[in-house]
Amino acid sequence: MKGTLMEKKSKIQILYDACSVIFTQNQTPNFQQIQYLKNLLDIFEAKDVGIDEFGTSSSSSSSSSSSSSSSCESPCSSPNKRLICGQIISEITYIHIYECNNFSIGVFCFPAGGTFPLHDHPGMTVFSKLLYGSLYTKAYDWVKVYNSTTTKTFGLGGLVKEEIVNAPSETSILFPKSGGNIHTFTALTPCAFLDVLTPPYSDDLGRPSTYFFDFPIPSLPGYAVLEERELPDDLVVAGAPYLGPPVDALDQFS
Repeated sequence: MKGTLMEKKSKIQILYDACSVIFTQNQTPNFQQIQYLKNLLDIFEAKDVGIDEFGTSSSSSSSSSSSSSSSCESPCSSPNKRLICGQIISEITYIHIYECNNFSIGVFCFPAGGTFPLHDHPGMTVFSKLLYGSLYTKAYDWVKVYNSTTTKTFGLGGLVKEEIVNAPSETSILFPKSGGNIHTFTALTPCAFLDVLTPPYSDDLGRPSTYFFDFPIPSLPGYAVLEERELPDDLVVAGAPYLGPPVDALDQFS
């Protein structure tokens, strides 16, 4: 009976259920739990979170729309459901799915050429699954970090990876002090990735997002000076409604 019930659940509901059990304030995820979540995220597709990668804007009544026009809807295979058109998103767009004190789930959609500047994830573990498209990413971990008298953070960063990622690809995982906690990415084609953050960003709890410049050191290949910067003026993130399967936050394993 339990197996039958699980089969009826959407992928996003199963992901929520797993996160709600694994990510608690008094528990650090172990290797098996992290691997389980990675394997679960590996099988996600854009349609599982309400996105039609190849949606046709000409068939959508909302393609010429309002202030949140980057989040267009178009008919999908089901006549009773509409999905966000991935290919016609014109600015970086965030689709909020769920957030609590312990974790958040959401999707970032990028137009080709969209860049998210170098930023960190303080004290956080982040799972990212590229759903479609191609992106360039560069990531550092701190080797030595300082706080100047002006309270700005700077220090020496070690390059963890610099690569082009193409979907389909495995879920990437970064940890508070390893795996590329400070990273940037640029969309080479329209793309989207599903993010699970634990714990989520919180200014009140000392987990703000900090942005950095990186200055590679020619005499030390693979290392750069990282210097805190202000929030870039040209960074604009639009919002779009979540149109995927509903997440029942009250659903429990029973």
